[in-house]
Amino acid sequence: MRRRVARGVLVVGALLTVMGASMIVACFINDRTIAEARGQSVAEVVDTSPIRTAVRFNTEDGRVFLPPNGVLYPSDLQVGQLVRVEYDARNPDLVRVAGRSWTVSLLPVASSLAVVWAVLLPVYYLLRRSIRE
Repeated sequence: MRRRVARGVLVVGALLTVMGASMIVACFINDRTIAEARGQSVAEVVDTSPIRTAVRFNTEDGRVFLPPNGVLYPSDLQVGQLVRVEYDARNPDLVRVAGRSWTVSLLPVASSLAVVWAVLLPVYYLLRRSIRE
């Protein structure tokens, strides 16, 4: 039983690592999509929450957008702040803070995975050690 639990600990760590890597890849793909048909605007931050940061901006053709998923890379934004954004002109719901890219996601993902493995490896070691005894 302990051997299965020990393997389960490694499986959980591997799954979380794959999820973290997937988040980085998704950020890269979003940035590439924006770069293919980039539009630029100034947006007003209308709401911030732990889940998303909402912005409102005008596209180059005059339409007003409030992307339902918020803005990518929203760190350090405050309600009422004006910020330059870049968006996919084909799909203005995909918008990021100008000058920020997928590399912003590296530090939070890497630090989260470091904590995950710092907890899981000792647990795995203790479980394996108790099996041998």
